[in-house]
Amino acid sequence: MATTQAVRTLVDSRGSTCPGPITDLAMAYRRSKVGDVIELWATDPGVKPDTKAWSEKTGNPIVSLEDQDGKIVVVIEIKKR
Repeated sequence: MATTQAVRTLVDSRGSTCPGPITDLAMAYRRSKVGDVIELWATDPGVKPDTKAWSEKTGNPIVSLEDQDGKIVVVIEIKKR
């Protein structure tokens, strides 16, 4: 019996400004499967409200959203396609 393994995708959008980080997130989402995790790195502070809105719209929860070493790190679990 075959099992599927979740994939953790790192999306590095540091230095990119709106709408770059959300566009990068959307592109990674299109390649993802349910159960995968996307970790988005960004430096644009607008990524915080943007990812919250994206999460609510798509139904994919934010696992964590924090400032780390000069970057914003957003971790999203793909629950819906």
